[in-house]
Amino acid sequence: MGKLEAKIAVVTGGSSGIGFSIAERFIHEGATVFITGRRWPELEAAATRLGAKAIAVQSDVADLASLERLFARVREAEGRLDVLVANAGVITSSPVRDASEEHFDSMFDINVKGAYFTLQKALPLMGDGGSIILLSSCLAAKGLPGHSVYNASKAAVRSIVRTAAAELLRSGIRVNTLSPGPVDTPIIEGQVGSPEEAAKFRQQAASHVPLGRIGRPEELAAAALFLASDESSFSTGTDLVVDGGMTQL
Repeated sequence: MGKLEAKIAVVTGGSSGIGFSIAERFIHEGATVFITGRRWPELEAAATRLGAKAIAVQSDVADLASLERLFARVREAEGRLDVLVANAGVITSSPVRDASEEHFDSMFDINVKGAYFTLQKALPLMGDGGSIILLSSCLAAKGLPGHSVYNASKAAVRSIVRTAAAELLRSGIRVNTLSPGPVDTPIIEGQVGSPEEAAKFRQQAASHVPLGRIGRPEELAAAALFLASDESSFSTGTDLVVDGGMTQL
């Protein structure tokens, strides 16, 4: 029997990268997983790869009406939710001197507002034993130049988790943060202009990691499984950092 046998989970941003790997691992452990994303073709393809226990729901976490439709779909199909992984997020860079209002709003709308209201809209479906995981970043604790807005957005997510965990104690719902370091996902290609630049980015990122490499999505999925399952029954309000020692050594 898997660690999430017969559980119902939602993974936002589940069509690729960390989110896809989390959904894949959860399904392997017995869960039915609703995956979300804004782009239907990629989302549909991901659900096909994941198999019959994956349900694709097109959704934009920055749009509250879209979130309400997502959880209405979960309610209609399953009647409850056991695990929520608020993984959807974006990253773009800009030095403080040049950051625009659009740059700021685009990241806070998805990374902070999106995570906050994903959590809020999920709560009516969750009860005792529920687990909520919000994806932050090791950069929430770093001052990486060019990423002031992204770093701040992920620090905000970490703060939200602390308060939500305190408020939900009596409901029996645990809330934790998962904070990756650099991970080998398609988001890297989204930050650069060519395969050569992507390879250089990966090499540079690895040079900052004590373990000497960047992470693999399945390593984050393993950490998410710990937080989602009863293996972490004594953990709430915590931040599980999976960064190869980047912020710890």
